[in-house]
Amino acid sequence: MSVTTKPSSQDRRLEDTFGAAIGVLYERAAAEEASAALRRALELRGFLALAEEQVARVRDRVHQAMGPDRDMGELSADDLRMDAQWLEAALDARDGFRIALDELLRTMPPVATGLPRAVQVTQSKITTALPPAAPASPRAGAVRARRP
Repeated sequence: MSVTTKPSSQDRRLEDTFGAAIGVLYERAAAEEASAALRRALELRGFLALAEEQVARVRDRVHQAMGPDRDMGELSADDLRMDAQWLEAALDARDGFRIALDELLRTMPPVATGLPRAVQVTQSKITTALPPAAPASPRAGAVRARRP
């Protein structure tokens, strides 16, 4: 499945901000006259959709391993520790992409007024790299505290 068709938790916000459905926004972004803000927002949206998919995969794997119909003899603390680490990494990535997208949308000028050339140049310098690592969340500390 293409990242353009994967859902993300921020799709509604992007649709509201740019005034069109996600599919239409991707079509607009492919056009020469598309704003740098739209292109960057959709790039971040794609990264976010992938990160959210990874969170869901690990969550589902843990739920399956811990299901009431599973044989308790099959439980592996090592596997669960690894899943906890993977989940932590996926959640950190998701949070980073959400922060970057929030910052982009917060700092861009209103879409209805159009983007003057000076704003386009400024926005084209926005980096798509991950933002600096956020301080560890209480959730991350709890996971680390349980590791041997």
